[in-house]
Amino acid sequence: MSSPLILINAKTFREGMGNRAHMIANAAQLVAHESGVTIGIAPSYIDLHPLAHHFAIPVYAQHVDGFEPGAHTGHITVDAIKIAGAAGSLINHSEKRLALAEIELSVRALQAQKLISVICSNNESTSAGAAALAPEYVAIEPPELIGSGVSVSKANPDIIRKSVAAVHAVNPKVKVLTGAGIQSGECVKIAVDLGTDGVLLASSVVKAKEPAVVLRDLVSKL
Repeated sequence: MSSPLILINAKTFREGMGNRAHMIANAAQLVAHESGVTIGIAPSYIDLHPLAHHFAIPVYAQHVDGFEPGAHTGHITVDAIKIAGAAGSLINHSEKRLALAEIELSVRALQAQKLISVICSNNESTSAGAAALAPEYVAIEPPELIGSGVSVSKANPDIIRKSVAAVHAVNPKVKVLTGAGIQSGECVKIAVDLGTDGVLLASSVVKAKEPAVVLRDLVSKL
């Protein structure tokens, strides 16, 4: 996958479901084509299959369990998201925290199916631990800034710089995303200049009246 990556997490926002999910994915595909920047989306599970089959952008699950298919009612397996068309999955988002053993199980299951792992972390030490599992991406998101409207790129650039160094000290092949409060092209440029390979964001795009306008701004300085 080309770099940088802008990954939109639709969470369970009403503005990111159903017809709106298709609208956001369409805007992402349009702006990705215009700019050459890779833009992906992590929709709700209900929207994962239709988006993956109607759009060319990478579509991710918001979470996946490391279980083999079988008697695991209510869980989401890697086989299920692969059949649905997912490119990979977020793991350990701050709103869906997992134990270390669960994170490893999910990563190994994704790797076995050749799908992309994006492990979320909250500081440089957990970022280093995540890198030891050799995911494609580690996404650093200080939880206190998520949904705050205050960009991590401006409020805490040190955590980005230190996390990039910590990840690459463990495994230089692992790419780093940053998130929390990302809302403008300037935020994205700062993050990339600090050594990241893109951003993970949510409400600034998902809740926008015109997602394509916001996305064009986000890629404008790359």
